[in-house]
Amino acid sequence: MSIDDGGNMRFEEALNTVGKLDNGIMGKVQKRLDSLTKPLGSLGRLEDMVIQLAGITGEMFPKIDKKAIVIMCADNGVTDEGVSSCPKSVTASVTRNFMKGITGINVLSAQAGADIFVVDIGVDDDISSSGILNKKIRKGTGNIAIGPAMTRSEAIKAMETGIELIGELKNKGYNLLGTGEMGVGNTTTSSAVSVVLTKNDPEIMAGRGAGLTTTGLENKINVIKKAIEVNKPDYSDPVDVLSKLGGFDIAGLAGCFLGAAAYRLPILIDGFISAAAALVAVKIKPEVKNYIFPSHGSAEPGNTKLMEELNMEPYLNLGMRLGEGTGAAVAFHLFDAALVAYNRMGTFDDADIEQYEHLE
Repeated sequence: MSIDDGGNMRFEEALNTVGKLDNGIMGKVQKRLDSLTKPLGSLGRLEDMVIQLAGITGEMFPKIDKKAIVIMCADNGVTDEGVSSCPKSVTASVTRNFMKGITGINVLSAQAGADIFVVDIGVDDDISSSGILNKKIRKGTGNIAIGPAMTRSEAIKAMETGIELIGELKNKGYNLLGTGEMGVGNTTTSSAVSVVLTKNDPEIMAGRGAGLTTTGLENKINVIKKAIEVNKPDYSDPVDVLSKLGGFDIAGLAGCFLGAAAYRLPILIDGFISAAAALVAVKIKPEVKNYIFPSHGSAEPGNTKLMEELNMEPYLNLGMRLGEGTGAAVAFHLFDAALVAYNRMGTFDDADIEQYEHLE
């Protein structure tokens, strides 16, 4: 099966398909960047973006003219433990609102020229809104404080849902992707997964989410500790960690990152939840990291540790913590800026001036 046919690529097949970046093209792009009418390296990380995009696509002049953000929506059984200030019903409400065009991601993705794809991968409600992709594994995960979130086979199925969707987007011509999520309680599941995979304490990884009080935060930390004690996840097996402590939204996004690497598409992390999903994907297949870009530094405290574990530095630090893919949507503009500079700036030969390395 060709990876370009939009078929149902399975989990193991995706892992085996992930390839290396095209170093030859990256070297040529570096030479062109160095020939532009500017001091060497003076566009900083914008230049790094272009080089990485070229390595991913294998193209000297990569295009990002069709953008999309995938939003994975799911409920989490751990909300039974009072870890969120929002009722569980908010997940279904916001998921429906994505189709009304009134949410943060609707307006920011439209401004960035990006389409959104809303996926019901585990909302604890029957959602029939037109345009929402029904990929429901089941209605919400189990309560991680008393047992595993999902079975291992469900975790793999959720990841395969993400992989399959990325294949479909590739087939439709999308060439820059962002990740988003919606799910009450998912900062708790993300924190639990992150505690294990980064070997940090829950007190460091857990934040206030949608506005927990100090007492609520203490409860959240204790619930995470209990979940890890009850489930005893195996650090050396990220799928085990994901299935025992994660959510269907995290698993679906992990599949998106795996799929992007298999289909050679650039993909952006949004905030804390999608960063946790990215870390799961990278722990499963380290080469996946080459296809991932950070967007912003989420205000959730654990996000800093996730970025450190991934050895990434966010492009933006705006104090955002909305989720939904909004940080990725804002960061899309940086990619437009990077490529317009690379594609349209003249070379030193064009300008008939002597090349220089720096400005005094």
